[in-house]
Amino acid sequence: MVVAIGDKAPNLKVMKWVQGLPTNIDREKDKVILIEVFQVNCPGCFLYGLPEAIRIYNTYKNDDVRVLALATAFEDFDKNTLENLELLVRDGIVIGETERSLREHGLLRNGKLPYKIPFPVAMDMLVKSSNISKENIIEFIKLHVPDYASYSNEEQRILFERVSEYLKRRVYTPLTFDEYGLNGTPSSIIIDREGIVRHISFGFDNTLEYIISSLLK
Repeated sequence: MVVAIGDKAPNLKVMKWVQGLPTNIDREKDKVILIEVFQVNCPGCFLYGLPEAIRIYNTYKNDDVRVLALATAFEDFDKNTLENLELLVRDGIVIGETERSLREHGLLRNGKLPYKIPFPVAMDMLVKSSNISKENIIEFIKLHVPDYASYSNEEQRILFERVSEYLKRRVYTPLTFDEYGLNGTPSSIIIDREGIVRHISFGFDNTLEYIISSLLK
């Protein structure tokens, strides 16, 4: 089952905590939790998603707010690896499209990320993908395209073929990414003090601080 707004938040499925003490949602009781989901090979994550999460962390670090980062991989599996995440956290080394984009923007410092991630960082649990069935494809489409049933037969056929090809190229399944029904990175998840999912978004989100401050009240 895919998590929806208002559901009890399931624990993150984690391969390894690469920074900070191991934790999880059920160990952060009575805290408002922001989970910033990113990929190592994702320029927008480093230009927008992570800087906003760091800003929120610095604003609320003395309040009952917990910020966690989860690196995942739903593409570019040769780049979005645990090893590259550890390089990033330990040495500030960025790779691939992230490195090229930050360099073009003049945002690298001595070839490295100009800021540190100050909160715990984990790697999503990745499992080897199995054979994809027709049912798997339809389930994936309905999750990400809610109005799929209203499409014409030809539109449904084209979409089915595209999703089928995408899933065949998906070497690994990211468990937390899929369980929360995320559409890409950067994504943000906010969980309230009772452990209920209150917000899930994809892309840069300038409403995060408003939602967090509202939940604190």
